[in-house]
Amino acid sequence: MMAMQACACFLDWMADERRASPRTTEAYRGDLHRFLDFLGGHLGGEVDVAALDALSLADLRAWLAFEHDQALRPRPGHRVTTRDRAARTRARRVSALRSFFRYLARHHGVDNPAPALLAAPRVKKTLPRPLSHEDALEVPQGVGEIAHTPMARMRDGALFLLLYGCGLRISEALSLDVADLDRAMALGGGADEGVLRIMGKGGKERMVPLLPVVGRALREWRRHHPAPVAGAPLFPGVRGGRLQAAVAQRAMRTWRHMAGLPDHATPHALRHSFATHLMEGGADLRVIQELLGHASLSTTQRYTLADESRLLDVWTRAHPRAGA
Repeated sequence: MMAMQACACFLDWMADERRASPRTTEAYRGDLHRFLDFLGGHLGGEVDVAALDALSLADLRAWLAFEHDQALRPRPGHRVTTRDRAARTRARRVSALRSFFRYLARHHGVDNPAPALLAAPRVKKTLPRPLSHEDALEVPQGVGEIAHTPMARMRDGALFLLLYGCGLRISEALSLDVADLDRAMALGGGADEGVLRIMGKGGKERMVPLLPVVGRALREWRRHHPAPVAGAPLFPGVRGGRLQAAVAQRAMRTWRHMAGLPDHATPHALRHSFATHLMEGGADLRVIQELLGHASLSTTQRYTLADESRLLDVWTRAHPRAGA
């Protein structure tokens, strides 16, 4: 089998079996295609699976060095990669190679230890940047008010209230159908409270409770939904199909410019705000992990660090001996 065919099978496996996000799959696709193109020149011919089995650690390092050199080489219209971005890119490429070769070992008998020996750079962890309580509360109404039609105003208000009230990823919210809301309300006994079943990353399912204010907004939106049949998307676009994430992101970008908010005020910042505000209110870290659908507690612990950073900032500005 040729290496490019094996790569296509791997990417299909990532999407179908591992339930990797489309963004991760596309990033790996780009990395692996560049890797195989490099090998064609490096080895002097078309690459098959047997050639992958024979690669040395030096061959893999040669590709990473080549990509690093390309990133730093000034070209018209090309922005030189910063050190932190370069480290993240290299770490992703190393991860793509390791995942690909693990797949090859499992499905094509390739037993090459070289990818496991590649050193991945230490990537600086970024802290979540939530909105303030006041700004987060204003987002649903603010974004809804700038919509061009009554339907879009009510839809966007309900959508952004759901993002902040339940801590959903934008992709999770936009993947919901009308039937999902009906099921959630049924679990709440017909009241405004309910429990949404969310399919998160990696096909991991979690149950997220609806606050009464969110439930009321969603129930009201359903009454004005243009086609509230069970299989219809809960948040449709103007043509009736599922609303695209880019449209919701553009709406918030427009509103944040009007409201004078910083660039990190995005739909995903509402998820950060949900978790941070729960943390500040004394919520248990494990509970927040379950609500966010994080596979690892270490991911959720970033909000602890963010809260500590905020407290330190308050202390340095307010304590009378802070400047001593």
